[in-house]
Amino acid sequence: MLSLNNLSKRYGDTPVFAQVSLQLQRGEFVALLGESGVGKSTLLNCIAGLDQADSGTVHIDGQSLAGMDDDASARLRREKLGFVFQAFHVLPHLTVAENVSLPLRLLHRPHAQRVLQMLQAVGLASLADRLPAQLSGGQLQRVAIARAVVHSPALILADEPTGNLDPNTAQRVMAVLRHQVEESGCACLLVTHSAAAAAAADRILRLGPQGIETVPAAAGSTAADG
Repeated sequence: MLSLNNLSKRYGDTPVFAQVSLQLQRGEFVALLGESGVGKSTLLNCIAGLDQADSGTVHIDGQSLAGMDDDASARLRREKLGFVFQAFHVLPHLTVAENVSLPLRLLHRPHAQRVLQMLQAVGLASLADRLPAQLSGGQLQRVAIARAVVHSPALILADEPTGNLDPNTAQRVMAVLRHQVEESGCACLLVTHSAAAAAAADRILRLGPQGIETVPAAAGSTAADG
């Protein structure tokens, strides 16, 4: 579902990440650990075609991002990806339900019952008619997660999805992502500095200046948060 080959990114003379290679299969949930500033969010943006790597290749469901124009890249994101951003990116003039329904509306597949199902899954069904300004940061994060998975994407990219959540809600959100992977057979790449969040994944990797390395299961469960 996702294939990265020797992906590298620099800002001026400063390397962000280098020689990142990664393979994700359908039905696989992978966590990528890394300290703040190591380039986790930038890597996700490069995978989604929101930013451009300096070298290397990205393939999503067999399609190469190389040479895609803006329209083709946007179409790929709309059809194949579910992206959970750290900054939420909810639309302030739309209600919670309307925000969550956006991916389905863009695909011309409106489905009110599916929207309600996802709001129930993240514990926000009672807030469906509220505007984002009436929600807490943790609630906004849950709106973003429901929106990211409502259209059953082939690949979920989750950028610190539990960063603004209390432990119980964080556990619930991770269960939603896990259920989506198991239910639809999609792949999920979670980037986080939290070992607790990473522990929900099938496989744990660590991103560093020289690329990606595998984290043994025991180490992933006991590592301190970055």
